[in-house]
Amino acid sequence: MRLALIAHDEQKETLIDFAREYTDTLSTHDLLATGTTGKRLNEETDLTVERKSSGPLGGDMQIGAEVVNGDCHGIVFLRDPLTAQPHEPDISALLRICDVHDVPLATNPTSASYLVEGIGLGE
Repeated sequence: MRLALIAHDEQKETLIDFAREYTDTLSTHDLLATGTTGKRLNEETDLTVERKSSGPLGGDMQIGAEVVNGDCHGIVFLRDPLTAQPHEPDISALLRICDVHDVPLATNPTSASYLVEGIGLGE
């Protein structure tokens, strides 16, 4: 199972905390992330995360391509619905491609918990 982890700037700390809470489950999967998020996850958790380009440079599109190719099986994208900046990844393209390919995409900590716990049960 291969999972992507993405977070807008204001949600990066929340994603780090989430990853620490779910380290046992997440560590049994291949993880990928956009550039800055992946760097922080690698530095601040015990997880190994493959880094794609930063969001503004197309990292979210690289992850979208993995969904299309059947190589990414779920995405946690903690977005900031109130103050997202123009340089941050846009969720609409990822949401569309996940819907087309029936891949789950969680956008907040509660839905992310359900996604990760569901994957944990499926092992």
